[in-house]
Amino acid sequence: MKKKSRVFAACMVVFAVALAGCSSSNQPESSASSGAAGSPSNGAGDKKIAVSAMDFFYGDVPPADGRGVKMIDEKFNIDYQINFIPQANYDDKLATVLASGKIPDIVSFQGGDLTNRYHKFAKQGAFAALDDYIKDYPTFQRIPASVLDQFRVDGKLYAIPQYYPRFGFTTVVRKDWLDNLGLQPPASYEELKQVALAFTKNDPDRNGKNDTYGMAMGASINPAFAQGPYWDPTAWYHKDDQGRFIPGLISNARKDVIQMYADLFKEGAITRDMATLNWADTNKEFYSGKAGIFIGTPRGMSQAYMEGLLAIDPGAEFVALDMFQAPDGSKGMLAGRGFLGITTISAEAGKDPAKVKRILDMIDYGRQFFPDDQKNDKNPDFDWLNGNVGQGYDMADGRAVLKSTAGTEGLYPQEYFVDSTAWPEKDTDVNYPADYSNPKLSQLTSEIMKNYSAMKYYTSPNNRVVSETELAKGADLTKYLYDEQTKMIAGQRPVSDWDKMVEEWKAMGGEQLIQEINANIRIKDAKEGWSN
Repeated sequence: MKKKSRVFAACMVVFAVALAGCSSSNQPESSASSGAAGSPSNGAGDKKIAVSAMDFFYGDVPPADGRGVKMIDEKFNIDYQINFIPQANYDDKLATVLASGKIPDIVSFQGGDLTNRYHKFAKQGAFAALDDYIKDYPTFQRIPASVLDQFRVDGKLYAIPQYYPRFGFTTVVRKDWLDNLGLQPPASYEELKQVALAFTKNDPDRNGKNDTYGMAMGASINPAFAQGPYWDPTAWYHKDDQGRFIPGLISNARKDVIQMYADLFKEGAITRDMATLNWADTNKEFYSGKAGIFIGTPRGMSQAYMEGLLAIDPGAEFVALDMFQAPDGSKGMLAGRGFLGITTISAEAGKDPAKVKRILDMIDYGRQFFPDDQKNDKNPDFDWLNGNVGQGYDMADGRAVLKSTAGTEGLYPQEYFVDSTAWPEKDTDVNYPADYSNPKLSQLTSEIMKNYSAMKYYTSPNNRVVSETELAKGADLTKYLYDEQTKMIAGQRPVSDWDKMVEEWKAMGGEQLIQEINANIRIKDAKEGWSN
């Protein structure tokens, strides 16, 4: 999620897509307020430094010379030249820039680039090593070693990960539909299957029409509805008959889930055009009241989508499912890799330590975490980052609310930082439910957060391992499995072909991938991957 304020309820994100939104009015410009004692504004250096940056952006790109940029220039004594590229075009633009060899001082990568472009160009010497600087910055020191180690190439660190909590998604079910049918929230995949069928066949909204179904699902079998690492397609949890860890996408547990999806698809209980449905339209299947099973998470839910559903059906209620207990007795959630985006500094900029420090001062400052009681105009750092009260935002009922055009006019500095996602000391420090003004959405996310806070998490053992095969073929190998499993769900290939599909995948490079990953995995058993 990029560039929409992380602290304002009106600027929510649709799961994986940030919504354009909050912004500001035309107020007279003033200079930035002073930072806290010891902040970069008190020690940026006498020499003004030019700093170029390139980043991807969801929504309407702010002006290159907005008030927020001028405030950054003044505070850090730099000439900040930020080039925002619409997210849909970023991959092509980034490829062109990297191939040219003329890299901006700061380059942002999307999370999926970790195992391909980031490692490739780090090995080629495109980025500055940052090991000697990390210890000097509070928000960098909060990054767990398990996250930071993923960015080491030949032992050196070339990137700063952008924060993302370790928790992911859980399955959310229409509680009012369950109540109408006298059903309990499912606690296993078999129970989930029966609920999906009931939502398809038994008129759960009581409108006398055959217009509902079970699971909303889109392209690449998304959501995964993974109620634990045992079934998660991205987890390396299971082992093959040689005792090697294997990706969840080829496990027998995944086969069982795909068989369930195939059974439901045949009964019309899964979105019919799931193979081609994009993420936004998949959301609409649930939020238009058609489907009764989807996913939720504390961070980044769409208030606009939820309000759209409640306008259609004010009586809609929701329940978040707990993780399911697996056949091996485990129960918990797959821990995410712990980051969303990647920030690098070019090797050319790295030749000037003063420039590197100035850049890192700026990045660290933009990643400050503020408890709820400090998100106001009395906090000089918060006030500055959000464009000063009365100019970038207003205080209303004790809450900071961005001006209506703050984003599109670029009125606040936080909009322009390549990394402006606060890094808390613990995931649970963030009061996600407070970001939502809609009571039902706040209640749902509170319920999810309560479950997540007491949950055990499994760290996949492949996270710290870099495989040359994954760098070269990983995307194609994964796409092949999703494509073939989509065919199985739709009845175009029998699930009985599972072993054949796995062998085809191995012949494409999957076998080499398994060998390379297992050669460097540090744990011996999945039980070692669990933690609170």
